[in-house]
Amino acid sequence: MGQLTTHVLDTLSGRPGAGVRIRLFHGGQLLVESRTGANGRTVAPILAGDALLPGRYRLEFDVGDYYRGIGVSLPEPAFLDMVPVEFGMADGDAHYHVPLLISPFAYSTYRGS
Repeated sequence: MGQLTTHVLDTLSGRPGAGVRIRLFHGGQLLVESRTGANGRTVAPILAGDALLPGRYRLEFDVGDYYRGIGVSLPEPAFLDMVPVEFGMADGDAHYHVPLLISPFAYSTYRGS
């Protein structure tokens, strides 16, 4: 059964990004809104089974709100407020994992396992 998962790692603090709001879009339509838990991951896969269709997707991570929430002083406007990650899923039966490593001034992502 295919699934889409993610997790957020805060490289500024060296901890999981707990409480980061995440939104998933497909074709411009909001499909899912969630938050990361204490381990930086969502409680359940963002999409799974029949809901995971091949196509182009966009994950949005509210990193500015996360950093403000843990007391990090950010410039106004913040250099990174919302981080978009656009990606394609070609196989509805595969596991797609999209980790996000963040700091107030940089981010990186990759297809994980």
